[in-house]
Amino acid sequence: MGQHIVILGSGTAGTMAANRLRRVYDERDCRITVVDQNDDHLYQPGLLFVPFGLAQPHHLVRSRPRQLHTAVDYKQARIERVDLTERTVHLADRIRLTYDVLVVATGARLLPEETEGLTGPGWGENVFTFYDLPGAVGLRDALERFDGGRVVVDVADLPLKCPVAPLEFAFLADWYFQRRGIRDKVRLTYATPLDAAFTKPVAAKALGGLLTEKGVELVTEFTLGEVDGRGGRLVSYDERELPFDLAVVVPLHGGAEYVGRSEGLGDELDFVPVDPHTLQHPDHPEVFAIGDAAGLPASKAGSVAHFEGEVLVRNVTRFLAGQPLDASFDGHANCFVETGFHKALLIDFNYATEPLPGHFPAAVGLPLLKESHAAHLGKLAFEWLYWHSLLPGRDLPGIGSAMPEHGKHHIHA
Repeated sequence: MGQHIVILGSGTAGTMAANRLRRVYDERDCRITVVDQNDDHLYQPGLLFVPFGLAQPHHLVRSRPRQLHTAVDYKQARIERVDLTERTVHLADRIRLTYDVLVVATGARLLPEETEGLTGPGWGENVFTFYDLPGAVGLRDALERFDGGRVVVDVADLPLKCPVAPLEFAFLADWYFQRRGIRDKVRLTYATPLDAAFTKPVAAKALGGLLTEKGVELVTEFTLGEVDGRGGRLVSYDERELPFDLAVVVPLHGGAEYVGRSEGLGDELDFVPVDPHTLQHPDHPEVFAIGDAAGLPASKAGSVAHFEGEVLVRNVTRFLAGQPLDASFDGHANCFVETGFHKALLIDFNYATEPLPGHFPAAVGLPLLKESHAAHLGKLAFEWLYWHSLLPGRDLPGIGSAMPEHGKHHIHA
């Protein structure tokens, strides 16, 4: 039965990787097994829209194995640990899987309990997150009841999934309260541990300008140390306080729990360190990581998993054939940033190049770093592409893993 590729996780990254690998290998030559602990594949970009009544929760969840090629073996089980020496994955109920190649794609998990007071009094009442489905639904109900006061959107710390989503929440909140006719009764604040609205100067200037335009106060270098739900206060590590009536917090993130139980697999945050260009583990050449699970200096976003997918599949096949790996992944990411009023802006960047103005994917295309209705339509269309093109592992015409340079204007912030 040939070689065995085991993929841990069947979210965006794991599903795409499995389906792409199945296109390369005949099932007689290579067995592909995907493991996850539940059957709920969540379309995570949709969580942003749930609190504003713009997406229905039941539309965002589909069956995990139904997104996989029929010739991919799916196992629903809890992962206990990985034994890197024995090349064995230990699952619940004493199930063991040996592998020739292991792909870690178990994403990032939320760690709200790591922040003092976050899950204490007020959690689910006046303190919420929209980064999971129950939180997004609870926040929808809280927003419907909200009739004025101070709303604080806070990013607890880095790294986090979809770094632009908290900004999008602030933009959509401005639009939502305007639609309800109570914007003048709401004080909106955006708090971030960064020294600006975003990580890169040109994009930070553009996004920070949008916050100002929409009357959203920006509080920088605010790293969340404590949440006082009863007293309505967020307290930073340097003891600054932000009062709130409603707090929307993006909690700390870490890798999957089993990574911490698997000696030599992960770092101190349970993400898996890999070469930034080949996605291969530095100490265990038969181990790769993709998507949010990978400890890379790239955004933890679905687009990154998609662009990584091409390079990962090439490198798994080269590794199994005893060939040198392809070191071509450049950190490519792009994101639609929803800004409200049926508009969005698109950013496209990689390890070396920050988000710049211009057009994507070439000189004629969607405008970059500029609000447009076309970008909003692109964001909405992405959901269909996700289920029908990206997850099945198909390439998007004209959009490859490498960041396109054509159409970008190199400027200084």
